[in-house]
Amino acid sequence: MVSIAILVISLGVILVGAEIFVNGTEWLGKKLNLSEGAVGSVLAAVGTAMPETLIPIIAIVFGSNSKGHDIGIGAILGAPLMLSTLAMFVTGIAVVIFRRKRTFGAKVVADYSSMSRDLGFFILVYATAVLAGLIPPENRIWQISIAIIMVVAYCWYIFVMLSEERDIVSDHELPKFYLARKNTSPALGLVIFQVFIALGLIILGADMFVKSVTKVADMYVVPAFILALIITPIATELPEKFNSVIWISRNKDTLALGNITGAMVFQSSLIPALGIFLTPWQLTGSALIVALLAIASASFLYLELRKKKHISAPILLMGGFFYALFIYLVYLGIIK
Repeated sequence: MVSIAILVISLGVILVGAEIFVNGTEWLGKKLNLSEGAVGSVLAAVGTAMPETLIPIIAIVFGSNSKGHDIGIGAILGAPLMLSTLAMFVTGIAVVIFRRKRTFGAKVVADYSSMSRDLGFFILVYATAVLAGLIPPENRIWQISIAIIMVVAYCWYIFVMLSEERDIVSDHELPKFYLARKNTSPALGLVIFQVFIALGLIILGADMFVKSVTKVADMYVVPAFILALIITPIATELPEKFNSVIWISRNKDTLALGNITGAMVFQSSLIPALGIFLTPWQLTGSALIVALLAIASASFLYLELRKKKHISAPILLMGGFFYALFIYLVYLGIIK
């Protein structure tokens, strides 16, 4: 019962942190004169990706060799799957729930060029990371070379996003700044301070969530890889989901989807590169299936976007199909 109580409390901590973070990143984007796409795909995505970045590092570096590597690789592969399937599904649900109060209804109006770029980057780079997992251990130098290229690719992505012209919502559309509600132009230092407070709450909540869920899951003797693959991403990707739901309810679709697709870019490049550097990076059949499901879901969304030039709630809801397929394969024992 204690673990379940901590689980509920941790969700509340993450939700509060996400709300404070949403407020802080919007104001930070204004202060730094960044585009809306850059705020969603870089600031929000990287910031809320901190919990899932720390978990594989801790598992690989401080865990036992075999179990630590299983947890680390499971967390690394689980995050892109969660973002490309369940996160999109939750965002689609939010569009349906808030459709009557939204200006756009069930239609998603976002910066489609940034979104297409994010998805295209994810598909290409993540597929490269998966292929690196098929390279024999004796050709380790090739894996390291691929990891370096992936890091360089992400640096290029950051440069492109931050070079975009500012198009973020006008000043009067920004919500009041939480740490100085009466101040219409808070200092940059105060804005950054609020962002760090929010990140601290998000990381604290995610850590509480993982520990409490781990205790509950241990009662059912769940394998380390499956535990990390399912449980860890649910906890660590909650910030992206909560942030996107908040932004969807406020007609800020570019921020909502950029938050998810930007995190997908981060999780397909820097984090797998980290896995390649720190582990032998030999992917099993189960790991390959998980990666292919993530790529398939992202590819479906990417092709729909390229073909129709817009997306709607039903397209986002298709992410739920790919995640349900993943759960079914776990149930059948195909993914283990």
